[in-house]
Amino acid sequence: MIATIIMLSATISMDTYLPPLMAWEGKSLQLMQKNGPLTTDFELSDGMASPDYTQTMAFVERLVAANPTQFKAIDIGKSKAGRAIKMLVACEQGKFSESDIANSVKPTLLIQAGIHAGEIDGKDAGFMLLRDIATGKRLDILSKVNILFVPILNVDGHERRGEFNRINQRGPIEMGFRTNANNLNLNRDYTKLDTPEVRAILAVINSYRPDLYVDVHVTDGADYQYDVTYGYNPQFASESPAIAKVLDEHFKPHIDKTLTKNDHVAGPLVFVKNKRDFKQGLAGWVATPRFSNGWGDLASIPTILVENHSLKPYKQRVLGTYVFLDGAVSALAKDHTLLEAAVEREYASKPDKIVVQRSYAKQPDHIQFKGISYKNFESAISGQMEAKYLGEPKFYDNLPIYWQKEVAKTVSVPKAFYIPPAYPDIVEKLRLHGVLVEKITSSEEKVGLQQARVSKHKFASSPFEGRFRVSADFAFDALTARSLTNWYYVSTDQNKSELITHLLHPQAPDSFFQWGEFNTIFQRTEYVENYALEPYARSMLKNNPAMALEFDKKIREDSDFANNAKARLTWLYKKTPFYDQAYLKYPVLFEFGE
Repeated sequence: MIATIIMLSATISMDTYLPPLMAWEGKSLQLMQKNGPLTTDFELSDGMASPDYTQTMAFVERLVAANPTQFKAIDIGKSKAGRAIKMLVACEQGKFSESDIANSVKPTLLIQAGIHAGEIDGKDAGFMLLRDIATGKRLDILSKVNILFVPILNVDGHERRGEFNRINQRGPIEMGFRTNANNLNLNRDYTKLDTPEVRAILAVINSYRPDLYVDVHVTDGADYQYDVTYGYNPQFASESPAIAKVLDEHFKPHIDKTLTKNDHVAGPLVFVKNKRDFKQGLAGWVATPRFSNGWGDLASIPTILVENHSLKPYKQRVLGTYVFLDGAVSALAKDHTLLEAAVEREYASKPDKIVVQRSYAKQPDHIQFKGISYKNFESAISGQMEAKYLGEPKFYDNLPIYWQKEVAKTVSVPKAFYIPPAYPDIVEKLRLHGVLVEKITSSEEKVGLQQARVSKHKFASSPFEGRFRVSADFAFDALTARSLTNWYYVSTDQNKSELITHLLHPQAPDSFFQWGEFNTIFQRTEYVENYALEPYARSMLKNNPAMALEFDKKIREDSDFANNAKARLTWLYKKTPFYDQAYLKYPVLFEFGE
């Protein structure tokens, strides 16, 4: 292992090209061990390397063998390439079943690493933490919480290892790839559920019911002093504001204090508006439900997204993650009852309208921010002004931050949705989301339903995450009474009301509709021959004077229409009972309350 590291280090070092580092000698260095039971591959490499899949799975088995009364490894799924996705269950009394954990008096922390397999800090940090539990150094942890630990979610991307996967990330020497074997980004899949990896993690959440979900990433972008940044949707933009309030007032202060005590710098999860001009300010992101933390916000699952800073050395990032997780454990143990009460308040909340799309505020707020000094220079390479970071701290006392505060689109929440029996895959995905779906067996006719009809639509010009996305404008039509036997009924009077609406309302940007699940409604498969339509239309106009007047008016007032035979005949064809009545009709029906 050591010889391999030396050889690889000799082949390439991006340190020559990356911004200079600020010196760091943190107290958390004391967490590392050089030898002894269950020393991790990360520690054996002095914080330079991360083990491959085979080595990782071997360490999982070693942990279980060292302490089988407190650890159990289970397969939660399998990747498209056939690799098992492992999860470690850690609890004090050895009661490892789903019901044991879900009904435990102690809170449960779900730690997810490697959703982007190049950003693998959480795996090595989690192994160190669990090792300290297994060897008796941290007997306190399992007396306070249960832990579910997924060391690698993106197991196939993890094995697309190499030195050249992230040009702006300092280590490990070899790292995995961002996407899975099908080139899908798992952290864009939390609504459409195309990947077995995200399906697996939602199944874990549904069955084990964790109290806190932590998803560990590594960020990119600008340079700054913070080595551990993290966040969740802010209260003003959250669909679970009671949860965000508890995280703000009780969890964040405790986690920040733990990080600071160990010489790590905790920062907010924000992004830079202009990477070449830091002074223009920050962008305050609000996650939509395609992302883990956006999905958690809508599902009322307390979720924290950790983004370690890519320019900090791998050793520093991993140790910072260990300290973060330690802080999260103690915060959860101390204040889980407050968090549980907030979740119950959110489950009970059933809004009439929800925001499905936001835009950035035109006027900024201002925050204090620990940046890094930089200078601008005219680049002969890019032909524009570029930024060069200088490795010296720079404090911004009043830096602008533009949050996504503007409401761009809201929708009314229906009382219920009705799904045709021809869409069992949609029903399956809803159940994976933890949504209650009931099959209708009664033949009684239903009244008061509405259907969305596409009035204008636009397909994306290129695929995104394997899908051709579509957006549309809609009109809503009242329907006559009809029987819905064998259809599926989805009430919004259940715990995940807001998530249900985001998934099934076609105007929501992360809905099944906009991800392309219903693209067949844009196909016309029956057409008309003019020799049949022309005499039928003549008779139709003769027997319907109002239609004839409307047709004559359109000819008089619209010269393009008047001079376009196809447009004239199409207009008439749409008026016949032979026209495809399902064309451009969203098949999921709506029931609105009084």
